[in-house]
Amino acid sequence: MTFKEKVLTVLNSKLEDRSDLFLIDLAINEANKITIAIDGDQGVVLQDCIDISRAVEDGLDREEQDFSLEVASVGVGSPLKFVRQYKKNIGRTLIVKTADEKIEAELVDANEDAITLSWTAREPKKIGKGKETVQKNQIIPYTDIKEAIVTINFN
Repeated sequence: MTFKEKVLTVLNSKLEDRSDLFLIDLAINEANKITIAIDGDQGVVLQDCIDISRAVEDGLDREEQDFSLEVASVGVGSPLKFVRQYKKNIGRTLIVKTADEKIEAELVDANEDAITLSWTAREPKKIGKGKETVQKNQIIPYTDIKEAIVTINFN
């Protein structure tokens, strides 16, 4: 078993106890610095990071393999990677980039295949001059999403 597999086994064991938390990223560099990024259905608090860190520390033997460890929650500006992250952010505003466009809109639904975005736009009137405000909705399959980031509003 490789060192990374050992870390992943210990980490998965702890995450089984905490079904509200999930792994976003695990990286181990040449110097055996372990970097773990986690997220949670209700967010992540400092104690969650401490608990995961302690579980990994306790599950590995420094006599066998020396290492350093960093456990953090995903940052606010981090791109969404998993369906579970989209589902927890329903009702929030996302900036979604596809191959063809960039949309800033409210995430109104997320299922296993796609997300649904909703926003208002100003478009030319169908009859007469001027513009009117229209409600737009768009379903975007995950396969079409190049990047999606939650925006922060201070209103």
